Amino acid sequence: MGIFERYLSVWVGLSIIAGIVLGNIAPNLFGQIARLEYAHVNLVVAVLIWVMIYPMMVQIDFTAIRNVGRNPQGLLLTLAINWLIKPFSMAALGWLFFKVLFVQWVDPQSATEYIAGMILLGTAPCTAMVFVWSQLTKGDPNYTLVQVSVNDIVMVFAFVPIAAFLLGVSDIHVPWETLLLSVILYVVLPLAIGALTRRRLEGSGNGHRLDTFVSWLKPWAVVGLLATVVLLFGFQAETIISQPLIIGLIAIPLLIQTYGIFLLTYAAAKYMKLPHDIAAPASLIGTSNFFELAVAVAISLFGLGSGAALATVVGVLVEVPVMLSLVAIVNRTRHLFTGQFRGLHE
Repeated sequence: MGIFERYLSVWVGLSIIAGIVLGNIAPNLFGQIARLEYAHVNLVVAVLIWVMIYPMMVQIDFTAIRNVGRNPQGLLLTLAINWLIKPFSMAALGWLFFKVLFVQWVDPQSATEYIAGMILLGTAPCTAMVFVWSQLTKGDPNYTLVQVSVNDIVMVFAFVPIAAFLLGVSDIHVPWETLLLSVILYVVLPLAIGALTRRRLEGSGNGHRLDTFVSWLKPWAVVGLLATVVLLFGFQAETIISQPLIIGLIAIPLLIQTYGIFLLTYAAAKYMKLPHDIAAPASLIGTSNFFELAVAVAISLFGLGSGAALATVVGVLVEVPVMLSLVAIVNRTRHLFTGQFRGLHE
């Protein structure tokens, strides 16, 4: 591991501090960057995420993907956690904390909106950043692609009915532009470029060119992650300073949900005897969120200044540090799992 990967948690911590400081020093600059968006997808953040996941896309071997059926357990685990457990556990935690435990600190209307924001986060499992977490845990890139692709297909059909049921409304407006643009930017485009890159490098006749190129890309992936952290915290710097108590209250159930879902999935993967390079991304997909979609729906349903929108933003703020801690746990417990998945490579 290089110096970037070895001390990644330190760099992320410094990036969080830098984002908060810069966001308060130069709010207009971050405001201008925040306005560079289309369909609620910030284009600058999209480019940085693309930089993060492109190295993993280069490693995907399309000739091996067709064999995913040899080991469907990891895919089934991902789908069960994402769509049968996570949305409902998030709703239950939101109700417990904001209708019972935090009732003396939050007015009823705001509490309802915070719960709504949490539900939207819980109903939108991650797409783009999964590739980053999978790469950091040495997950199988081919299997990860299949997990993400199937999850995206299910999300198109399952997001609206589950969110509507849990929110108690039937007129949810889904910003399809956000959903489709995000899939294109974070999956289709980098996947196509990565496939072309791999084909060209493999066709050169030099078997080491691909490995050399991927090694060269890795530091840039970390730089993209750190720049994304700076921007995300810079966008919300004033909110973090002005409403620290509310942000802390929202963060508590979100943290419990994230670690709880991870432990449940990771334990199930161990029980199912999944190889570590499948268990790792399967456990991390359900714990992270598709925050672009959640934020966009919260704004369209409840308004930009609503408690629901704030709750989805808090989800964005806690995601990177928490996911890095889970990556560390996954890497340190690799010895608990036996073998690697070879089905996609045969």
